[in-house]
Amino acid sequence: MRPTRIVCRFVFLSLLLAATLTEAASVTGTVTNKTTGKPAAGDAIVLVDVQASMGEAARATTDARGHYSLTKPGNGPYLVRVTHQGAPYFIAAPEGSGQGDIAVYDVAAKVTGVYAEADVLEIESSNGQLHVTERYYVHNTGTPPTTQWSARSFEIVLPPEAVVEGVEAQRPAGLPTSLKLDADGPKGHYAFNFPIQPDDGDKSTLFEINYQLPYSGGKFTFKPQVSLPTQSVGVLLPKSMTFAASNGSTFQSVPQDPSVQTFVARNAAPGKALEFTVSGTGSISREGQGAPVNQQSGMGAQDGDNTGSQPGGGIGTPINTPDPLSKYKWWILGGLALLMATAAAFLLRKPAPGAVIPSGPQIAQSPATKNAALLNVLKEELFAVESEKIAGTITPAEYAEVKAALEIVLKRALKNQS
Repeated sequence: MRPTRIVCRFVFLSLLLAATLTEAASVTGTVTNKTTGKPAAGDAIVLVDVQASMGEAARATTDARGHYSLTKPGNGPYLVRVTHQGAPYFIAAPEGSGQGDIAVYDVAAKVTGVYAEADVLEIESSNGQLHVTERYYVHNTGTPPTTQWSARSFEIVLPPEAVVEGVEAQRPAGLPTSLKLDADGPKGHYAFNFPIQPDDGDKSTLFEINYQLPYSGGKFTFKPQVSLPTQSVGVLLPKSMTFAASNGSTFQSVPQDPSVQTFVARNAAPGKALEFTVSGTGSISREGQGAPVNQQSGMGAQDGDNTGSQPGGGIGTPINTPDPLSKYKWWILGGLALLMATAAAFLLRKPAPGAVIPSGPQIAQSPATKNAALLNVLKEELFAVESEKIAGTITPAEYAEVKAALEIVLKRALKNQS
């Protein structure tokens, strides 16, 4: 009997070991410093288990060749995080034999080649308030490619009366991420503690602020101030409102959409006078927000941390182009809400109201494809909370709360996928 028990125990242990080896898998890749064109040696690599409160499942350090190797303890979704000069970069851990290559950049407080292609204000009014959505399209075409990041990566000036309601930012190849806007000097002056990474082809960094202004008198004067050389400052208004440029301002009417008034001032520079007054009431129609987004402008809901093979973006739209805001039109009207709805659809697997269902045969997504889409959304949120942790703008309690919330969303998504 004893030999039989030993044999059975040996078989049991062998099966257990085989099951463990089946679940465990290696994640390997190379981290390349795109600033120097060399391997990134000595960078910390962490395997993040998104189903375990974003906890660390494994840790490694890149060798002299920028190579790393991690072991996944199971088949669940994981992220790979590399920290280079304090800046975190994420990719979804590859499935099977895929390579987890990651591109990083050196970090500098100021980078030559950072400029704004457009500062666009979308203005509406109701109930004695002005509702403003302001978007900044910021390029980083510095050579060599370097991430501009500090507590004051990008500075803005809002009207002193502004009550900020929401702030978001989007990396060149990422999804919108909610942020905290830091006060910076006199009232109305703010700064973004957010990395301005090198352009990914035509894709730039997007900043968005939603705020309200008192409008009891039915008239308000804006005095926009830009902190970077800006090719175009645009103003969008409903047809029922009135726009009046002040003396010295160079705003011109640009007919583009019959339901929206568009005014543009070109070649704005820090210290250059820009002033206009709006009056009347009204809202901008969103009937066209389902129109396709111009992919060349880099404003689509695409994601991924690795940069493309194209060089950084050029100098943008020439100043004598008939409508410098044409490539932003549907993006402006649709707003970031469209992208957030897309992210929610990935997470919760529920069709958005009014969504167009393609006709014809559909190709079912594999679990790996679903996990990849899910992780692409989660890594942006994780990027934001890790950035705030590094910058010291989030308390330990808030950090734990956000990570717990991400875990809840992930578990619900995975449950709906099963």
